[in-house]
Amino acid sequence: MDRLLVIKLDNGSTLEAKAPAELEVKPHDTCVFRRDFYTDAGEVVREVAEPPESTNWAELPTVQHIADNRELAAANDNYMRSRGAMRTARELVGNLGLAMKLLNAHYSLDGKLVVIQFSADGRVDFRELVKELSRALCTRIELRQIGVRDETGIYGGIAVCGQRLCCCRFLKEFNSINVKMAKEQDLSLTPATISGACGRLKCCLKYEHEGYQELEREMPKRGNWCETPQGRGRVCDRNLLTQKVSIQLESGNIVHFHRSEVTIHVPEQRPRIVSERQQGRERRDGGSGNGRENRDSRPRGSGNGVQKGRGVRDNRPPREEARRPEESPRAEENAPQEK
Repeated sequence: MDRLLVIKLDNGSTLEAKAPAELEVKPHDTCVFRRDFYTDAGEVVREVAEPPESTNWAELPTVQHIADNRELAAANDNYMRSRGAMRTARELVGNLGLAMKLLNAHYSLDGKLVVIQFSADGRVDFRELVKELSRALCTRIELRQIGVRDETGIYGGIAVCGQRLCCCRFLKEFNSINVKMAKEQDLSLTPATISGACGRLKCCLKYEHEGYQELEREMPKRGNWCETPQGRGRVCDRNLLTQKVSIQLESGNIVHFHRSEVTIHVPEQRPRIVSERQQGRERRDGGSGNGRENRDSRPRGSGNGVQKGRGVRDNRPPREEARRPEESPRAEENAPQEK
C-alpha cells in the first residue's frame, strides 16, 4: 500500500504526495515527484502515519525516486532563477498598477511551470499580468492568492510559547476562531495577548476550547454569591484549570476554596423600599396597594374632564342632518306666494 508523505517546496509551501511502499524515503530527503504535466522536487517533512479516509489517492502526486546530484544542482539553479522571476514580476505589477503583494516564485524541476504566490485585500484581475509574465519568462505561469495566515506560515517564526509557529509546522487547515473562545478561557482580550504573528486570533485558542467548556459548566461566574465554610461571599476571581475560586466574604476578607467546597447561592429579591411620601399617598388612596392601581381602577370617562376615545360619547349636541337646497329656509322665502 502507498504511503502518504508531506513535502515542502523551496518557496515554503507544502503538499501531500503518495510514495510506493518499497521506496525507502525518510524525513529531510529530497525526492522527485510527478504532478500533472510537470516534474518537481521537494524535501520530505514527515510521513502521515494514519491517512484520513477522505484522502483521494488518485489525485495525489506520485513520488518517483530520491533526487540525485544532477537533480539537486538543477533545483538549486531553479531557486536562483526564481529570484529573477520575482524582479520581473514586481516591475510588471508596478507598470500595470495592480494592488497586490508578491511573496515568492517557484520553478518546477523541469522548468515547465512557474508558480508565483501573492496576497491582496480583495480580488485582483491579473490576466494581463499572466500574459506579460509568460511572454517575458517563456514558460507557463500560475498565480496563487493566499491569505495572511498562509503567508505567515511560509515565512515562519517563533511563537510566544517558544515553539515554531503551528502554521509552518503541522497546521494545514485554519478553523474558524472568534473572541468568544478567549472569553470562555478567561484570557485577557487585549489584541497583543490573543493575536498571533499574522495579526489574527491565535490558532491555539481552538485546541483546548472544548476542555474549557466542560470546566466552565461546573464553575461559578464572577459576581455570583456563594456559601462557603467561612460564610457567605461573592466570587471575585477563579481559575478554570485548578478549579479554585477566590471569594470576598461579607467581612471584606478574600479567601480561596476549591469548587467542591462552595455552593452557588440563588440571589434573593431585594425588599421593596417605600418612602414616607409614598406611604402617605397609599393611605389616602385606601391603605391597600398604591395610588396608581387605584387610579387605573377608575371607570373610563369619569372625572371633570371630557375623555375622548373610541366608544365614549361627549356632551356635544347631535349634528343636524344636512338639508337639501329646496328644503332650506332661504329657499322657502324666495319661493313665489300663491294668490
